[in-house]
Parts: sequence; structure tokens; C-alpha cells
Amino acid sequence: MKINVMEAEKLNGKIKNLNFQPHVLGEQVSHILTEAILEGVLKGGDQLVEAELQKQFGISRSPLREAFRDLEKKGLVVIIPRRGTFVKRITRKDIEENFPVRAVLEGLAAREAYQKMTETALEAMSHVLDEMAKAVKENDTKAYWRNHIEFHDIFITASANDLLINILKTLRMHSLWYRFSYQYYKEDLFRSLDVHQKVFYHFRKQDADQQVIANLVQEHI
Repeated sequence: MKINVMEAEKLNGKIKNLNFQPHVLGEQVSHILTEAILEGVLKGGDQLVEAELQKQFGISRSPLREAFRDLEKKGLVVIIPRRGTFVKRITRKDIEENFPVRAVLEGLAAREAYQKMTETALEAMSHVLDEMAKAVKENDTKAYWRNHIEFHDIFITASANDLLINILKTLRMHSLWYRFSYQYYKEDLFRSLDVHQKVFYHFRKQDADQQVIANLVQEHI
């Protein structure tokens, strides 16, 4: 299915909201199209038509194909030879395979991060947690998830395990897409905030049980 007129207008709006400038590089195009997919502007099965996007972005075929390859690497699109590039459809099987693996690996990252967390990282985590609490109070789901992502980024990065960080980057990209794609999915933000407050409490403790932190993160996911 190609992008119809209404979807093209939505994408135009999305680009304007991201302060899009003509003649952007492939990396910037990838970022813009990633946002459009995550926000649901582009849906599973939609075709990304090269000629239309080249005109819209003011770029040649080379950076656009670079962007497509990056999106394919992230698992957001499927490139079919002689047919084109399509936004990947998500199935229940995809979700059931993604989350258990992500849960175990992110729990492991939390466990490894405990001994390596710096005071700067803990302060950043505290600030993000405050923003999450503010978002819950204001019932701002989008702001909550934006800060939720950053909260997890902090301890995943603190694990200092490059292989683990890179694998989780891909898995978390998929799970974010699931949340945006399945509009019926609504988590109790108060419950979610409570879990993150407990995780932070244990990170701050001098003699915390690392497995408790890992279990909290794993069960939350």
C-alpha cells in the first residue's frame, strides 16, 4: 500500500514538527521516517515510494537508500527486491518473542550496572524519575514514555557492556513501535512509576541485592 494523500499530509506535518530542512543526509531521513513509523503516521504495509520521498526531502537516491538500509537494520521496514520498501507489519508472534528476551537482557543490564553507576548517572536518573512523576500527575502519557525510555537508557549505558547495549537498542526499538502501533495498549502509569521508584531506590542503596534490581526490571518489562 502506497502512502495516500492524507498520509502524505501527516508526514509533511511530522517533518515540519521536527524542524526539517531540505537536502538532509540519510541519517536525518532515517530519523524522521523512524519517528513517523513510531508515531503511527506510517503504518504496517505502507510502501515508502522513492520518487515521492526524494522530492519531499530534496535528496538524491543514494542518501534515501542509505536511510532505508538503516530502517531495515532497525527492523522497521522490509526491502523486497524489484517491489520496493514497505513498513514492516507486526504480528502477535513478534511481540511474544521480543518481550521475554528483552526482559531477561534488560534485567541483566540492570544487574551489571549496579556496581558501575556513578553519582552523575544517579542524579540524572533522579531527575528523569521526577519528570516521570510529573507526567503521571498531568496524565501526559507521551511525556511519561519519553522519560521512561531515558530512565532505562541510563542504567543500560551504565552496564558498560557494549554487546548488551547494542542488542537492547534493537529490541527496545521494536518494543517502542509495538506501543505506538497497538493503540489499545495502556499501562497503569502509577504502577509503572512505582516500579521505577523501587528500582532507583535499590540503585542508590550501598548494599543492595543486585538480583533484586534485575528481577524488578525483568518483571516490569
